[in-house]
Amino acid sequence: MADWAPILIGVLLFILLSPGLIFQIPGHTRHIDFGGFKTNGKAVLMHTILFFAIFTILILAVHIKIYMG
Repeated sequence: MADWAPILIGVLLFILLSPGLIFQIPGHTRHIDFGGFKTNGKAVLMHTILFFAIFTILILAVHIKIYMG
């Protein structure tokens, strides 16, 4: 049995934390823009750091495991 948690959590976080899709930190006009569908380099860096931090906490600290089969 393989542990599917890193794959499923990674895909889910990638979709939710894509800059400009749901929200963007920092935005073009404000600190947080919602649904702008535009991005910049600072937002990509910030969302990358958020992704890594949340992914690391969920996989390594909380030990989430998902087994199928």
